[in-house]
Amino acid sequence: MIKKLITIQIANGLEARPVALLVQVASQYVSEIHVEVGDKRVNAKSIMGMMTLGLESGETINVVSSGIDEEEAIADIEKYLSAAS
Repeated sequence: MIKKLITIQIANGLEARPVALLVQVASQYVSEIHVEVGDKRVNAKSIMGMMTLGLESGETINVVSSGIDEEEAIADIEKYLSAAS
């Protein structure tokens, strides 16, 4: 299991379209991937779960990945969330 703090650098935060793209990135991996913010923990492969977080640009989240491709999953999610748009 890997945990990594990642700061969201997408200009408008995680609105519907960026959330859908994040879910697509996460869904490419076999590993379980969760996003933690405060006391909330949601499946990163769930559009509805991710939308409930209402994440803004500049917020820091904890991404947790567990499985055979956990390192690649975290790296790709960090790359996506760090891409200033």
